[in-house]
Amino acid sequence: MKFGILINEGPFTHQASDTAYHFTKAALEKGHDVPRVFFYYDGVNNANKLSEPQADDRNLVKLWGQLAAEKNVDLVVCVAAGMRRGIKDENLADGFRISGLGQLVEAGMGCDRLMMFGD
Repeated sequence: MKFGILINEGPFTHQASDTAYHFTKAALEKGHDVPRVFFYYDGVNNANKLSEPQADDRNLVKLWGQLAAEKNVDLVVCVAAGMRRGIKDENLADGFRISGLGQLVEAGMGCDRLMMFGD
């Protein structure tokens, strides 16, 4: 099965991003295809390389980047939502790229299921 993933919550304020990461990782390990993860609303904060979680906390920004590199997952940050929250190319974490809502539409049309995490 081919999944598109939409994340609407940041990495430190809600469980949705953590759940999305674990869902995506598990789906890939089971042989499913996850060609794109789209970060929207506060979800764009998952791409901020300037975030510094405590040493004993998970680093979702880094984990997403590693997953993208290992499994060839396209991590797309919504340009409009990113600009509103100060996410620009210069503070974008490794593995992420900025693009428009057309990438979300394309993911939804090209996948069997579009999974949304967060409000």
